[in-house]
Amino acid sequence: MGSERENKTFLARLCEQAERYDEMVTFMKEVANIGGELTVDERNLLSVAYKNVVGTRRASWRIISSIEQKEESKGTDEHVGIIRDYRQKIETELEKVCQDVLDVLDDALIPKAETGESKVFYYKMKGDYHRYLAEFASGPKRKGAATAAHEAYKSATDVAQTELTPTHPIRLGLALNFSVFYYEILNSPDRACHLAKQAFDDAIAELDSLSEESYRDSTLIMQLLRDNLTLWTSSDGNDGEGSKEDKPEEEAQAPAAEAAAPAEEKPEETKPVEADS
Repeated sequence: MGSERENKTFLARLCEQAERYDEMVTFMKEVANIGGELTVDERNLLSVAYKNVVGTRRASWRIISSIEQKEESKGTDEHVGIIRDYRQKIETELEKVCQDVLDVLDDALIPKAETGESKVFYYKMKGDYHRYLAEFASGPKRKGAATAAHEAYKSATDVAQTELTPTHPIRLGLALNFSVFYYEILNSPDRACHLAKQAFDDAIAELDSLSEESYRDSTLIMQLLRDNLTLWTSSDGNDGEGSKEDKPEEEAQAPAAEAAAPAEEKPEETKPVEADS
């Protein structure tokens, strides 16, 4: 028999294969609370678990919100009321999941982070989940979530710029998501484009020194940065397409998965591609 940590990690892998992500979250939270810094492999399993749990609800929220807007334009008040109640139910679930992630990060993961890589990974993850809260919140709640997201992304950036190379997948993924935050949450396309272009140019300048093991992840995220820049600077950039963010590998077993291979979150709406934690 392996250790408790090994057994729970193995169970989390089983859950991933069976696509039982809620249980996968439970097992990886238990691993995080056992003590010590998570390995790269454990860190990715935790990230994949939460990303899938929150991702399905984010997609559901977008669909229901779109239907709600269509019904409002038709003037069908009865339907609008039912849809609004259901949207709020999804928002409650989203808020619970995001707060759960943030509690794990603040209580167990960030305090134990020792390497620059893990610090950037966790602060970026913290920024991402505050950003997800800001996506559906309004008023003071949205402002608070946006402020917290900005602070977390800034903390991650401060460490990344001193401890990670410009071509490091996690640093590139951070720039990708931070720029999406500027564009979608703060409605600041100029800052979004500046950040994305700076990250892309810095990486291009050091492309020759890119390690073979991270080449695939780094170049994929660089392509996503370029895709977003093209989208954001095009004359029809508001035609319904969205920015791109990084998404975790279906399997978080390979070391390369630490960068979380990017993929579009919501093909139906061509949402912005972000970089996952």
